[in-house]
Amino acid sequence: MRRRHLLLGCCVAMGAGLFTGLGLRAAVPLRNPCRGALPPELAGHPLVLAALDGLDATRLVDTHAHLLGTGDSGSGCSVHPSLHQWWQPREVLRRKGILDAACIDERAVASIDNAYVERLHELAAGFPAGARWWLFAFDRAHDDAGRPAPDWTTFHVPDAYAARVAKAGGGRFAWVASIHPYRDDALPALEAALGDGPGGGAVAVKWLPSSMNIDLRDPRCRPFCERLARAGVPLVVHSGEEKAAPGAHREEFGNPLHVRALLAYGAPVIVAHCGSLGHAIDEDRPSKPSVPAFDLFARLMDDKAHEGLLFGDLSAVFQRNRTDEVWHAILRRDAWHGRLVHGSDHPLPGVMPLVSFRRFIRAGLLAEAHAAPLQRLREHNPLLADLVIKRTLASGGARLPAAVFEGRALDTLAAFRKPAR
Repeated sequence: MRRRHLLLGCCVAMGAGLFTGLGLRAAVPLRNPCRGALPPELAGHPLVLAALDGLDATRLVDTHAHLLGTGDSGSGCSVHPSLHQWWQPREVLRRKGILDAACIDERAVASIDNAYVERLHELAAGFPAGARWWLFAFDRAHDDAGRPAPDWTTFHVPDAYAARVAKAGGGRFAWVASIHPYRDDALPALEAALGDGPGGGAVAVKWLPSSMNIDLRDPRCRPFCERLARAGVPLVVHSGEEKAAPGAHREEFGNPLHVRALLAYGAPVIVAHCGSLGHAIDEDRPSKPSVPAFDLFARLMDDKAHEGLLFGDLSAVFQRNRTDEVWHAILRRDAWHGRLVHGSDHPLPGVMPLVSFRRFIRAGLLAEAHAAPLQRLREHNPLLADLVIKRTLASGGARLPAAVFEGRALDTLAAFRKPAR
């Protein structure tokens, strides 16, 4: 009885949240149709051509793409056991949703690890030559004493695997290390990731504080940040509420204002998702209740002291769980555009209900006639659709410039390297 109630409750919650009808004349499919390569009429559609027009394909970069796997290829990847436990239906649906987004039928493939990478290559083939992706490793959560905490680890993707996939990617991929700063070997691991050896060449380091249990204000972050500052290599730090990888459930660690501690050490920081989801305590005004995390990110961006060190990535920013106010601000605040970079948050663009064209139209960001071709594009290549949508949306005529998708914001940092070949 309890199992049935849990499953029913989970399905109702998903139906009321993610899995609502989002289309206009036809509903957006709940599952990814995985239709394959674009037909010629879609590849040559005016929206696609307009989105790519003016972009330097040799500089086109997606700075936020996830690697995932189960370890079935010897990759060392793992997922939390709860993702396979029927009595935890929310976690089972998390696994199924991610696999669906990545077009993986776990009953039909010999290796989920390999199928995931093959799908990435298929999607990349739909882009102009020269486009590339930063592929994320994902360290385990650690407890306050610096010990691995498997119970808090939703996903694990080792640095060595991310480096190997990137270097075998024919120039399409670079890789981003993930090293918990509380580890006893954090600094040696960082040196290895930044070095020239087989496991080196990382272009950035990724932290997800709420999931990994990282307090950015902890003194153990200082030597790590100072080393990154000397290298000119950015930290990609998730701020705001976390949905996909709950991990340690330390939501208070997602407060955008905590990024100030890293900036004080001179570390370049890319705030993932621009802190665009959820609320956080305004620690500058502690007597006030929590405020939208995006407002705190905006405060950091508007502080001239952080120029040259603080950036934001656009991964997940235009999903349907963001507000219209966030969308208009990102498009209209052109003073920020030179410090924003493109990120897809792959594989999430393949979760069909996460984008609402109806919402874009109601917000005045999209012409109604554009919804159908953009949805068709998503069903063939969600990564390309993510870019085209972002290039198409406009607020009062304001659009995201080509420089955002070319990574121009990072030109001053040593991290903007060509991927290994």
